[in-house]
Amino acid sequence: MKKPTRALPKLRSEEQERIFWEAKDRDSSEYLDWSKAHRAALPNLKPSTKTISLRLPQHLLDSIKIAANARDVPYQSLIKVWLQEKVERR
Repeated sequence: MKKPTRALPKLRSEEQERIFWEAKDRDSSEYLDWSKAHRAALPNLKPSTKTISLRLPQHLLDSIKIAANARDVPYQSLIKVWLQEKVERR
């Protein structure tokens, strides 16, 4: 891997930085020594979520709420856990 040959320019905004790095012929190895890079650990990063609307029969929602109450968790969290488990089984 080649050594960096250029100094990073002073960019005043995230938009300027985005434009700089998105340039077609831009090679980051001219600015950064990737051999010294370390994998970042972001343990507190939460995945982004999207709000949806889901219509359920009242009896089904009542059953889910009872199951959630028995586990002492919010019913929406229990729905997410069950959906994740189902997706992972496929």
